[in-house]
Amino acid sequence: MVNIPEDIRARFDALLVNKAVPDTYHNHYRKWLRYYLDYCQKYRLSFSNRESLPHFIKKLQEKRQTQEQQKQASHALSLYYGLLLQSDPKKEMPSSRRTLMSQQVTNKHANVTIPLATSRQVRGDNISASNQGKENDVSVFRKGKTDTPLNPLLLEGKASSPASERGVAVLGRKDSWKAAYAALNDEIKIRHYSSKTLKTYSMWLRKFQAFTDGKDTQTLSSVDVKEFLTFLAVKKKVSAATQNQAFNALLFFYRHVIKKDFGEHKDIVRAKRKPYIPVVLSRDEIDAVIENLFYPYNLVVKLLYGCGLRLFECLNLRINNFNFDAGILTIHDGKGKKDRTVPLPEKITPELKAHLERVKNLHQKDMDSDYAGAFMFGLLEKKYKNCAKELIWQWFFPAKTLTRIPETKEHRRYHLHERHVQTAIMNAVRKAKIIKRASAHTFRHSFATHLLQANYDIRTIQELLGHSDVRTTMIYTHTIKSRTVKEAKSPLDF
Repeated sequence: MVNIPEDIRARFDALLVNKAVPDTYHNHYRKWLRYYLDYCQKYRLSFSNRESLPHFIKKLQEKRQTQEQQKQASHALSLYYGLLLQSDPKKEMPSSRRTLMSQQVTNKHANVTIPLATSRQVRGDNISASNQGKENDVSVFRKGKTDTPLNPLLLEGKASSPASERGVAVLGRKDSWKAAYAALNDEIKIRHYSSKTLKTYSMWLRKFQAFTDGKDTQTLSSVDVKEFLTFLAVKKKVSAATQNQAFNALLFFYRHVIKKDFGEHKDIVRAKRKPYIPVVLSRDEIDAVIENLFYPYNLVVKLLYGCGLRLFECLNLRINNFNFDAGILTIHDGKGKKDRTVPLPEKITPELKAHLERVKNLHQKDMDSDYAGAFMFGLLEKKYKNCAKELIWQWFFPAKTLTRIPETKEHRRYHLHERHVQTAIMNAVRKAKIIKRASAHTFRHSFATHLLQANYDIRTIQELLGHSDVRTTMIYTHTIKSRTVKEAKSPLDF
């Protein structure tokens, strides 16, 4: 919030007394003047032109100020305009090319003397097209506990406001973005997207907010998206996948959150996506990795490879997902919230059953202590109140320790952390001295490739992997031997 210059404030206070304004209202009148000066400073409007007053009053209406407050603010600014005319009675207030005041004030930050109030030198006090959009859509004035000295150059649009002078960001802009994040959260949950999607979209929204300097969400346009995506591709040189992720996040934000036209964006510089061939391990390499893993991480990797699971699908398994009698594993809420079934590897069935007995014993120990149950998803626990403590809903790969919830002071159990599994796999790959870039997802690629090498048809592999489009599964045709390409001999071998 700006400060009223001392000489202006002294004359303004004297004018309030001369106009018989009750003493109890003096603070309110000074408050409206400060709000008005702050408003003009932020949006680079002329604080000496009456044309700015209707926009200011409109903003008070948007802030749901009462009619009495609006009248009081209008009266306070009318007195202020009269004070400016008294400084130079030969000049009319609406004129935009005339100097209205000649007093000098010292700039606190630059330690130089500058005019207290000057008019715009370029083309008068008419608001530019870009500023019209800003002042019509802004939500509220700046809010802050620390007062900021008035900089007339900023008020008249002759200097940009650096972060050190702006102080705290405009409350209205903050509120608009705060509402946008809340709306994004609601839209994601309404569509039952995963929490990771919400986390990713929120991350890109924060980057977009920083790129646009936190401008009000109602003033955002398709041009901002074009500039941001071009910045990512040209300046940051991000990968095609990263740029597409940002594009999808902003597309969702524009369409479903702020309800604005996203535009075609055909002329945006897009990063070219390169064809990707998955890394595949041989059976010997997979066995070498498993040998360097300790329990229960070795069993996790066996399921990743033996069933072609994604890492989060494997760690989210609960006891009721296993049907040992039928030899079937059911995956609920996989990628895209799809369910599917895969055959359980017969070779590791004894290990799975032995592990299940350990989980049962752990669950019994938990029940004997102060245990609130496993973490549940959605509103299942409200529908079935005791399901969190039931054995069938316990994690198949439970975490080693209980998690305490500060709000309820309950102790619950979560599954193994993804990072712990990834770290264990990375260390095992290093110990096995494998010269391929292997990760947890590599075992899923190996599952599909080895099935293809065993002459399984592509549609069966698609169903086992849970792919919606067979073209996604077709990528594995590049990982197997081809007599026309990979077995072609070099001329040196002739």
